[in-house]
Amino acid sequence: MQDRTSDPLIDVSQLAVGMFIHLDLGWMSHPFPLSSFKIASSDQLLILRRLGLTQVRWSPAKSDLDLQSSEDAVAADAGDVSAASDSSTPSQPSPEDLAREAHRRALAAQREALRLCEEQYGEAAKGFRGVMDLVQPDPHAARTQAESLTAALLDKMLVEGDLNMRLLNEAAGDRSTAHALNVCIIALLLGRAFGLGRDEMMDLGVGSLLHDVGKLEVAARLRHRDESFTAAETQAYQQHVVKGVAIAQTMGLAPGPLLIVAQHHEHADGSGFPQKINMDRMSTGARIVALVNRFDGLCNPLITSKAMTPHEALSLMFAQGRNRFDATMLNAFIRMMGVYPPGSTVQLTDDRYALVVSVNSARPLKPRVMVHDVKVVKEEALILNLEEMPDLGIRRSLKPQFLPRASLDYLSPRARIAYFFDAASTGPGELAA
Repeated sequence: MQDRTSDPLIDVSQLAVGMFIHLDLGWMSHPFPLSSFKIASSDQLLILRRLGLTQVRWSPAKSDLDLQSSEDAVAADAGDVSAASDSSTPSQPSPEDLAREAHRRALAAQREALRLCEEQYGEAAKGFRGVMDLVQPDPHAARTQAESLTAALLDKMLVEGDLNMRLLNEAAGDRSTAHALNVCIIALLLGRAFGLGRDEMMDLGVGSLLHDVGKLEVAARLRHRDESFTAAETQAYQQHVVKGVAIAQTMGLAPGPLLIVAQHHEHADGSGFPQKINMDRMSTGARIVALVNRFDGLCNPLITSKAMTPHEALSLMFAQGRNRFDATMLNAFIRMMGVYPPGSTVQLTDDRYALVVSVNSARPLKPRVMVHDVKVVKEEALILNLEEMPDLGIRRSLKPQFLPRASLDYLSPRARIAYFFDAASTGPGELAA
């Protein structure tokens, strides 16, 4: 990791648009997408001055403080070259050159969008691991950190219009962190779709982050349910809920997140555990987390060879929906995820194979896909927005192992499905995978 301690300090009052700065507050203490970024507007300057900082670090080499002068210099250079040319008529770029330049710009934009999402995910993962490290030595501090992390995620979600759910290249380093973040992020997006208020969203976020906190006191080999478990092992595994409630009480969790920890394995028909209560006695947050927890468990099991594609997982949950889940929430969940959620491998109506990488819940039948195109190298593949292609659609979903070898290598389906969110865009080349 780059050492930024050598970067000079500057008074907050002297900050200007174009400066690349580093906030030492930590991701959870400010509303910006990342802790290191280039100041892009006067609104950002106003927010920075309200954070209570007197100085911040900045990187002159990464800053862009004299953009107009640079543009003038480039224009002058271009004029000199033109004057020195034998031809009095400047050459016009060919259609091929224009197409290549448009492709280059779109590729750069989608790579930057993905980099931003993955850095945000990495900061959230670091924050979650910090929470879990505090649970046993300082439970009240762990609760405060969990609340701060949830607030940071909600602040990043406060955008106008739709949010995309998108597939990431890399998940967090360990399974428990990736699972907690997946459940939290998807649950918050579903809560947002239901129009929950800020307080309800805070309860949902804290509860979903900590729903498995009881596993800290369960033997490592019993933390993930396995079909080979004996009755005694199954009972030991199920104890993580009761242990989680005890830990949550020690942390001083509010009633909302506490109920999520207590009820995230209950079913609508009363067949869950540990209390075997039905849907009418489950909190709204618990019904959401029970649903999302099941989905992530199907997509990201301990043994990857048993993993379902997101499309298969949704299909199974829909088949079981009358019994296990709140039907209204399940239907809303399927609408939000799309028939083919991010991470699904599909065949298009023109017979090409593709990986679904992003879904806008407002248009779930028309996701964004990375297509195996033999004419384009994988590193330069643009993402197709099927919404903009009325003659192209998805024919079927299939497991990655049934893809032709060349398509499998090109698309590189993820062994672990990890999700994040970003503001929906209708521009070309929205997402790289």
